Amino acid sequence: MKTLVGWHVEIEFQEIGNRTQAAALLRLADGTELRAHGHAVRHPKDAEQLRVGEELAAARTLNDLARQLLEKSARDIESATHVPAHPHM
Repeated sequence: MKTLVGWHVEIEFQEIGNRTQAAALLRLADGTELRAHGHAVRHPKDAEQLRVGEELAAARTLNDLARQLLEKSARDIESATHVPAHPHM
């Protein structure tokens, strides 16, 4: 029997001048909530393209989220095995 598991990540953006900020929330099945942040800054000479700023800020936010998931998985492994864990990408 297969069990379907899904996670949902919510990402919100805020534009302030030439800066795009992103905040993400991930809720895991065990009740853990991980929050991550990222940003992008547009060079003053570049054309205003909100989508590009959002993509960069989101990528940096998701990178932060991935780092947090690796840290959580290491703690979970260590809790089960009592041996230091060093997962990496």
